[in-house]
Amino acid sequence: MRTTVWLRISAIISLLFAVGHSLGGKQNWSPVADNPVLQSMRAVHFDVMGVSRSYLDFYLGFGYSLTVSLLLQSVLLWILSNLARTHAEIARPMIAAFAVAAVMSGLIAWRYIFPVPALFSLVLCAALVMAFVAAGRRPAVSAPSGA
Repeated sequence: MRTTVWLRISAIISLLFAVGHSLGGKQNWSPVADNPVLQSMRAVHFDVMGVSRSYLDFYLGFGYSLTVSLLLQSVLLWILSNLARTHAEIARPMIAAFAVAAVMSGLIAWRYIFPVPALFSLVLCAALVMAFVAAGRRPAVSAPSGA
């Protein structure tokens, strides 16, 4: 398959990751249902820069920020697929950066979160590696003369 196709597959995987992350955060989620830790996260408030926030506010805020980052990643991968169509050699370092980030995210998820996000990161990384390899096989497109 071509680099463009692998990058679009990567964009869709990232989008699905974002949707899943967002839906999972819609609830006050806990793997063991409502418990004393989650109740404390809701109950304990403190002032930060003039506003009152709970630990749950921070937890949810960081989660939603990650969803926004995953959506941005989806958009950038889609845009990168368009660039790779004509300039695969320019796209390769960016593809590599996304792949390294996917590996790191997967390791963090495996160690600190749970297997599903680690699996998404692994699948995303595999698609990005395929895009990277495909981009290396493509001959460079030269600029038109007289430009």
